[in-house]
Amino acid sequence: MTTVIKAPGEAAAERPGGGTGDERRRPGRSEGVALNVFSHGFLAVWAVLIVLPLLWLALGSFKTDAEIGGSALSWPSNWHLDAFGRAWDKGIGDYFANTLIVMAFSVPLTMLFGSMAAYVLARYPFRGNRFVYYFFISGAMFPVFLALVPLFFMVKRFDMLNTYQGLILVYVAYSMPFTVFFMHAFFRTLPTAVHEAAVIDGASHTRIFFQVMVPMAKPGLISVAIFNTLGQWNQYILPTVLMQPQTGSDPERYLLTQGLIQLQQQQGYATDLPVLFAGVTIAMIPMLVVYLSFQRQIQAGLTSATLK
Repeated sequence: MTTVIKAPGEAAAERPGGGTGDERRRPGRSEGVALNVFSHGFLAVWAVLIVLPLLWLALGSFKTDAEIGGSALSWPSNWHLDAFGRAWDKGIGDYFANTLIVMAFSVPLTMLFGSMAAYVLARYPFRGNRFVYYFFISGAMFPVFLALVPLFFMVKRFDMLNTYQGLILVYVAYSMPFTVFFMHAFFRTLPTAVHEAAVIDGASHTRIFFQVMVPMAKPGLISVAIFNTLGQWNQYILPTVLMQPQTGSDPERYLLTQGLIQLQQQQGYATDLPVLFAGVTIAMIPMLVVYLSFQRQIQAGLTSATLK
């Protein structure tokens, strides 16, 4: 009987499956590379689908009607801001100011009430806690279209139609379910030891919330505030129903989304596409600035909430 003595390296390289360790690892590496290429390719295509329409709108603001009817992504022959001035004179400035007035109150109030409700539901067990929590969450599953008619008559009964305060209250109620849902999960992940230490030191519940818990939940608060800002800025159906003049003497407090429709209807048969493109560009620039400015904070808030 002949005994074959193999080198230690050859013996270690063989596996019961008949291949070496490198051969068994190659399929996993190839699958990872393929998945990486697919994911990056999908994100690249998605970025192109988002960026190209925005670029088309921005370039159209500097073109003439004839140039807009030509190549979509061609550069304007003359870079001028006349379309922005005409759009501003036709009411975009007033619509922009009305939107800022509503947002200046609706977003802070949404974050204040939503975070307080989420904090209580997440940190203080009491009878009916789950019921109140699911009551808030059920609002996110209720289509706003089903509530337009009773909402209209309710706001009208309080004499708040075509008023800033009426739309602000509706915006706050509309954004509360998502705010409570997100911040409830975030507050539950915060360390309990810090909360207990503040209680032992004699801090009140209000002081614990504003001076201890809110600074710790800052990433989540910023993320939710950005989402609420984007959602309320782009809201169209609620201001269309609630911000309509009731008499001929009532002022037109149209918001920016309504103003873009008014700008289109004012043109009639005399089409002025650069003005319409300029109005849409004015409407989207603030949201782009806000998102790009707080992009890292949004990613940090979503990632920390997921990892915790």
